[in-house]
Amino acid sequence: MAQQFAQQQHHSEEPQPQEQQKMQKNDKTQDQEDALDAVLDDISSTLETDAEQYVSSFVQKGGE
Repeated sequence: MAQQFAQQQHHSEEPQPQEQQKMQKNDKTQDQEDALDAVLDDISSTLETDAEQYVSSFVQKGGE
C-alpha cells in the first residue's frame, strides 16, 4: 500500500505580493474612474443649468 502525503497549503490572511499589487492597481483604477465620473457629472450639471444661455451665445442675431 502506497503512502499518501497530504500537502498542506498555507493560506494566510494577507494577500501575496502579486495579489497586493493587483489590488492596488484596481484601487487606483477605481479612484481614477470615480474622479472622471465626478468631472463628467460636473460638466453635465453645468450644461443642464446653463445650456440655454450657452446655446444662445452661438445664435446669430440680425445680420451677424
